[in-house]
Amino acid sequence: MSQQFPPPGQTQPGYGYPPPAPKKSGAGKIVGFSCLGIVGFVVLLGVIAAVLGGESGDKTAKESAPATAVTAKAPDSKPSSAAPEKKAAVEVVAKKAEFKKSIIAQGEDYTSVSVTITNNSSKPINVNPLYFAITDTNGTKHTAELGADEDQIATMELAPGENTTGAITGKGAFTAKTVTYTDGLIGKAVRADVS
Repeated sequence: MSQQFPPPGQTQPGYGYPPPAPKKSGAGKIVGFSCLGIVGFVVLLGVIAAVLGGESGDKTAKESAPATAVTAKAPDSKPSSAAPEKKAAVEVVAKKAEFKKSIIAQGEDYTSVSVTITNNSSKPINVNPLYFAITDTNGTKHTAELGADEDQIATMELAPGENTTGAITGKGAFTAKTVTYTDGLIGKAVRADVS
């Protein structure tokens, strides 16, 4: 017996030619990549929440530590072997300063304060004139005027243990009472009295 094949161009089921495979649509790939994108987005949100939550958790633990009681010592008593006082993560010192007009300043009606900021934390902090505000003796808050004072504090990142000094300038003639520094837009505010 000999095997018979149909002529080319004609296929008959069961004669050795498989039927053509159906074309696959791209719908499965689209659904798969969409699900992968959603999972990736959720993971990204989790990482961001963990980073922000970890930082706020550390701050909360530090802020909620019980305050130590201060007791008066007798003159002949020996010093206690208590741990040294822990420094604040960011320290700000503010002093009255003379306004040094820059070429950008319009007029002489400005008030400057010399500010020294020290990073005592274990993480870098950002310094920017826009992160400072001056409150006067009347309780009015003055935002920093950029480029008005020649000695304006520089925009930089302070590594742990570093410090920098510069002027913060507010528009108008007033008596500065406090200076407030905030690390970024949502950081914790640190306030210092102007001496």
